[in-house]
Amino acid sequence: MKLEKKRFGEKTSWFWKWFLNSQVVVGLIVVLLLLLILLVFTKVSYLFEPVGQFFAIVGLPMVLAGILYYLMNPVVDFLELKGLKRQYAIILLFIAVVALMAWGIVVIIPEIREQIQSFINSFPGYINTLGNKADEVFKNMEFGPVQEVIENSAQKILETISSLTQNLSRATIQGIGSVVSTVANIVIALVTAPIILFFLLKDGRKLGPYLVSFLPTKTRKPTFKVLSEMNSQLASYIRGQLTVAFAVAVMFIIGFSIVGLNYAITLGVLAGFLNLIPYLGSFLAMIPVLFLAIVTGPVMVIKVAIVFAIEQTIEGRIVSPLVLGNQLEIHPVTIMFVLLTAGKIFGIVGVILGIPFYALLKVIVSHIFEWYTNVSKLYEEEKTADP
Repeated sequence: MKLEKKRFGEKTSWFWKWFLNSQVVVGLIVVLLLLLILLVFTKVSYLFEPVGQFFAIVGLPMVLAGILYYLMNPVVDFLELKGLKRQYAIILLFIAVVALMAWGIVVIIPEIREQIQSFINSFPGYINTLGNKADEVFKNMEFGPVQEVIENSAQKILETISSLTQNLSRATIQGIGSVVSTVANIVIALVTAPIILFFLLKDGRKLGPYLVSFLPTKTRKPTFKVLSEMNSQLASYIRGQLTVAFAVAVMFIIGFSIVGLNYAITLGVLAGFLNLIPYLGSFLAMIPVLFLAIVTGPVMVIKVAIVFAIEQTIEGRIVSPLVLGNQLEIHPVTIMFVLLTAGKIFGIVGVILGIPFYALLKVIVSHIFEWYTNVSKLYEEEKTADP
């Protein structure tokens, strides 16, 4: 019997070495199986429609509660360590957050609303000023050969904007029902998110052990390890990004106020929000700033450039390394691809949430690959005989 097994092993050794032990072939087989699974799911997608509708309703409050949980949980843990009961610490923190929101509604929101209204009223004048400045530049003879091209391009841009405005108006009229549905979902989220958040803060530490208790005994420990790493990655990213975004908003508000740029608070808040989009956020935030600076004058352009340079230096050299560090370990090129893909598929929500979900997926895939390499023994290095 042993002799037969040995001969069988000798006969199939080439098959094992060149086929089963090939990383390329095994990878292609895995990809083929995944594609087959996806094909099967597309054929029975109607079975998952109730699940999709369920998550469409509870998704927004769960996301809001999750984000607030990662922000507030360290504070609750700190208060608990100081001797305060956890539920009392949660209630105290809720009161503080409600007071902060009330202050923002009373002080910050009216100021932002007033600045936005002022910008809307002044926008036609800004456009005229910008047009006059452009005419002064184009009167220079050096721009004669390209003036006609630029004017044609500007005309096409205006026609495109007009067409988009008409389409948007038409879509707005046609989509009143969806607007009402969206408002209803937001109201539901604002009502249910605090309830979910309270129980997450109260019993969130028990969630991981509770979930893995349904799994077989041998898989509980590795699964809990994966969940813990995912939780750590998500917590680090959310806390870090929101902290950096807040710091960016404060720096821009202070900087724009010092140089005398109009709408400093609104532009700073916008810059902080857009900073949640890695790499692209800062560029997008500077577009309205440069527009206002150009309209104001060349001196303001220089001042705004100085503010932006100082902010980028402080953010890149001090704030981001201290807060974020290199926790996600994702290459910048990968981040760009993730942002473009997620933005194309899911819009602005995909741009904001694409990176953290990619980080979670990366943890899952890395652990699955590690398990596969240990089980299959296909990636062990061949031992070379000593000479």
